[in-house]
Amino acid sequence: MLAIVAAVIFGLALLFDLADIQSDPFDYATLVTLGLLFVALHLAGIGAGSNWRGRGRGRR
Repeated sequence: MLAIVAAVIFGLALLFDLADIQSDPFDYATLVTLGLLFVALHLAGIGAGSNWRGRGRGRR
């Protein structure tokens, strides 16, 4: 899920860069940094929906 959010943010950053849109809170560098943050969170396993109890335990 976070990888999809990062892809959307990178797409917006590309559009802002190609259209030369300059706004204070959302410029090109801010969007790239935010996209990299979401990619890093995705690679760290945050938002993956993993089971915190463990996979080996369960009813048999």
